[in-house]
Amino acid sequence: MSPCLPSCILFDLDGTLLDSLPGIEYSVRAAFASCDLPQPQRGLRQMIGPPIRTILSQAGNIVDTSVLASLEQAFRVSYDSEGWRKTVCFPAAKRILRVMRKQGYKLFVVSNKPRRISLKILEAEGIVDLFETIVTRDSRSPAYSGKTEMIKALLYGRQLAPENCLVTGDTIEDAEAAIAAGIKFAYMAHGYGEVSERASVPVDYRLDGFQHFLPLMAKEFSHD
Repeated sequence: MSPCLPSCILFDLDGTLLDSLPGIEYSVRAAFASCDLPQPQRGLRQMIGPPIRTILSQAGNIVDTSVLASLEQAFRVSYDSEGWRKTVCFPAAKRILRVMRKQGYKLFVVSNKPRRISLKILEAEGIVDLFETIVTRDSRSPAYSGKTEMIKALLYGRQLAPENCLVTGDTIEDAEAAIAAGIKFAYMAHGYGEVSERASVPVDYRLDGFQHFLPLMAKEFSHD
């Protein structure tokens, strides 16, 4: 392993590991059509990351909880049957994850995505076995409140030292959760969120794609 990267890497899914926008857009539109609501006029790209009810609320400027409940149910029906199939890994992700595992890194998933769908997608992409643990909001009952709680539970449950970990994500939520847990943060710029260089949260690595992990891992050999 490289001395430049911590040995345990925690990955977000949507916008970090998975290009899930096509499937989410498909099922959001299906949900609005099913509920006889006007189609969202805003693009969804910058909304991806939070739980789906938050996305639906922002997409249609909807605050009525009963309407959001109906939308979420319609979304789940569409996404669980068709939408998830439109999700794939970002370029080079599978290859780099396998290189990481071969070099001894321990890989984890921490995601707002429902567990059942997360597992189906990772299984379809052939990479579910690369991860030590997959933590989602609904991995327990009651559900986790957010990523900060998920990460802290993972650290405690797996007895991981924060200084040995790295959170890789594409949103401010990921960055803030990493900081709250005392963990370094890698911002994946190919995703849907934005963490500017002037953001108040520290960013230890800025990566344009998975291939940019390679130079960091290769520095292991330059120190031999």
